[in-house]
Amino acid sequence: MPYIGFFDPTYLLVVLGLVISVAASAYVNSTFKKFDQYHSQRGITGTDAARYILQQSLINDVAVQQTSGELTDNYNGGNKTLNLSDSTADSDSVAAIGVAAHECGHAVQDAHNYWPMRLRTGLVPVANFGSSFSLPLIVVGVLLSYNQLLIHIGIFLFSFALLFQLVTLPVEFNASSRALHILADGDLLTPEEVPMVRKVLTAAALTYVAAALSTFLQLLRLVLLFGNGNNRD
Repeated sequence: MPYIGFFDPTYLLVVLGLVISVAASAYVNSTFKKFDQYHSQRGITGTDAARYILQQSLINDVAVQQTSGELTDNYNGGNKTLNLSDSTADSDSVAAIGVAAHECGHAVQDAHNYWPMRLRTGLVPVANFGSSFSLPLIVVGVLLSYNQLLIHIGIFLFSFALLFQLVTLPVEFNASSRALHILADGDLLTPEEVPMVRKVLTAAALTYVAAALSTFLQLLRLVLLFGNGNNRD
């Protein structure tokens, strides 16, 4: 990749990734705030929605509990707990119901042994290892007169971070789809509220798409900078 004066054109990939991430974050925040103003016509809270989905899915070994913070909601498959944040658990907003439903979707995936979720869990240590050691290896390779073996190993390790992000996409979209299907078939939401919840879930899913795109752009930059043996020229 040629340099233009002192300007590295691959920085444009970094900027593009940052813009995508910021835009996705802004969109999900604005969508959540918008639908946080719409209160469930039937007075359903995030906790109510979570327990309903678990009950309808015949899941009896997952405890629903409240955790501190805002939008810190998560499903922990290790101890079978569905943790709903303060901003979700007791809120009867459409946004809160959507967030709780999404986390319940992961519990349903776990109960049904959804294989992409198992694959993602298995990739966690590999992706963490790759993210931690890829850049140090590349730096060492550059310092050792552009040792291509070390550089290529570093790029290969970083690719596991992208693989993890790609596997995450179907897991997150499927979790939302499962939960929304159960809610739509039940009597917790009105017909007007179903598309509202869908918009909340779609906005949240876009953050994972943005993360995958950003990671891809980082990997592409590494390949352009160090992926061949001509960088010393």
